[in-house]
Amino acid sequence: MKLQERVLRSIKRRAGNVIIRAELAGMGSASQITEVLKVLQQRGVLMRIGTGVYAKTRKSSVTGAIIPAGSLETLAIEALRKLGVQVTAGKAAEAYNSGKTTQLPGTFVANTGRRRITRKIAVGGRTVTYENDYGRAESSA
Repeated sequence: MKLQERVLRSIKRRAGNVIIRAELAGMGSASQITEVLKVLQQRGVLMRIGTGVYAKTRKSSVTGAIIPAGSLETLAIEALRKLGVQVTAGKAAEAYNSGKTTQLPGTFVANTGRRRITRKIAVGGRTVTYENDYGRAESSA
């Protein structure tokens, strides 16, 4: 069986919509995996959303174009969790969800806690913005 067929079978069997390149590393050499991922992107099976991060695709019911199988928010959270980063809602989303404001958050902001993240994840021209807890003052009242 060709490597491309094995990788494709592995991708289809996975429950989530995000594939990390490191998950496929045991199937072949780095250059072989690179070539297979290029071919799968050209065929419309995968879409690159970041360095070493790929999303499964589906056909849009409206336009018929190939689009990622999830939104930026769901794909980014799944990718960051696979990379070992705990993600929570940003300050603006937290305030909206708790009822402190009626202002809807304009962009997706992921709070990474005490970690600093510089990884770029983009879907359809939208990118993830990160915030962390370093700037939050602790009150001791």
